[in-house]
Amino acid sequence: MSDRVKLRRGELFLVRAVGLKTAVHEDVYHRVLSMSWGTFFMLAAVAFLLENALFAVLYLFGPGAITGARPGSFWDAFFFSVQTMGTIGYGVLAPATAYAQAVVTVEALTGMLTLAIATGLTFSKFARPSARVLFSEKAVIGTRDGVRHLMFRMANARHNTIAEASLRVLLLSDAVTSEGERLRVPSVLPLVRDTNAFFRLSWTASHVIDGTSPFFGDDAFERLAGRNALLLLSISGLDETIGQTVHARYAYQLDEIVVNARFADMISTDGDTRVIDYAKFHETVAESPSVD
Repeated sequence: MSDRVKLRRGELFLVRAVGLKTAVHEDVYHRVLSMSWGTFFMLAAVAFLLENALFAVLYLFGPGAITGARPGSFWDAFFFSVQTMGTIGYGVLAPATAYAQAVVTVEALTGMLTLAIATGLTFSKFARPSARVLFSEKAVIGTRDGVRHLMFRMANARHNTIAEASLRVLLLSDAVTSEGERLRVPSVLPLVRDTNAFFRLSWTASHVIDGTSPFFGDDAFERLAGRNALLLLSISGLDETIGQTVHARYAYQLDEIVVNARFADMISTDGDTRVIDYAKFHETVAESPSVD
C-alpha cells in the first residue's frame, strides 16, 4: 500500500518506530486484529504446519510409536499428527506405545486450545464493526449562497442507516513554540452542519471560509503548505443493522482541494426511488468564471 493511500485512509502521519523493545508475545491480540485477512490465514497455516511438524518429531523419538507407520518416516508421523490434532482418526495409523499415548494426550489438549484460540481470533476479526463510508477523492472550495465554503462529500455505501452520524474535521499543521519546540497541532474546523440524524445516502459537509478560517485570504494555501497542513475527517455513528458504533476516517492533502469548483449532482429521483449515480461521486464541476 502506498504512503499516499495510507494517508487517504486516515493515517495522521506515517510512523517508523526505533528504539522500542517489544517481545514477540506482547500485544499479540491487537496485532492479529490489525493484520490483513491474507496475512492472518498465512500465519495460521504456517503455525498449523509447524505445530504438526513438532509433534511428528516427538513421535519419531519413540521407535515403533505409531502402528501402521513406516519406520522412521517423518511424513507418516506428520500425517498421524494432523489426524490426531484434527480428531480425524482414519484407523490406519494409531498409537502403539505408552510413549505415543502420552504424546497423543498432549497433542489432543494442544489441538483443542489451538482451535479455541483460532476460532476466537477469527470471530473477533470477522465481527469487528466497520463502516463503508465513501469519501470524495477531492475536496472543493466554492460558493454556496454567495459565501465561500470548503466542502467534502461522503456516502454510505451500505445504503442502510447510520443514526446520529457525527463528523469532525481537523486541520493538522506544524507549529514551533517560543522555546523552539516543534509540535503537530490539531485545530477543529467548524462545520455548517456536523451531524446527520439519518446518514443513508450522501452527505456534503461544508466549512464557511470567513475571517476566522485558516483558508481565508489569497495566501492561505501558501501559509498552510509552509506549515505542512493536512485535513483529517473522522465520522462516527450507530449502524442500525448491527447495532454498533462504526467509524471511518479520511485525509486530504492540500493539493487534493479543488478551488472554484463544486461537486457534480449524483442523486436523482425515479418515481418514489432515489437513484445514486456513483459514477459521478468523485466528479467536480468548475464554477462559472463570474463567481468571485
